[in-house]
Amino acid sequence: MGENWMKSRYDEDSDILYLLIKEGEVKDTVEVSEDLFIEYDADDNPVGIELWRARANVFGEFMKYLGKITESNVQRNVHGKSPDKVMQH
Repeated sequence: MGENWMKSRYDEDSDILYLLIKEGEVKDTVEVSEDLFIEYDADDNPVGIELWRARANVFGEFMKYLGKITESNVQRNVHGKSPDKVMQH
């Protein structure tokens, strides 16, 4: 395998999702938002991402997305028309 990989860990007790971008010593941690932290190495490269309240922040958003898809599918089936795009990328 190449050098491009990422590992993840989820601590159920703390409800923290950690994404390890690359092995290395953490020099600095930046709080991006209330529940999102990015760790940097000595060369200012990101080495890890920590997401607190993962159930709400990740899974909650995922459930909202699934709800939108379901609603769009119901509307399409009821009206016989294709729904507008659910999410804009």
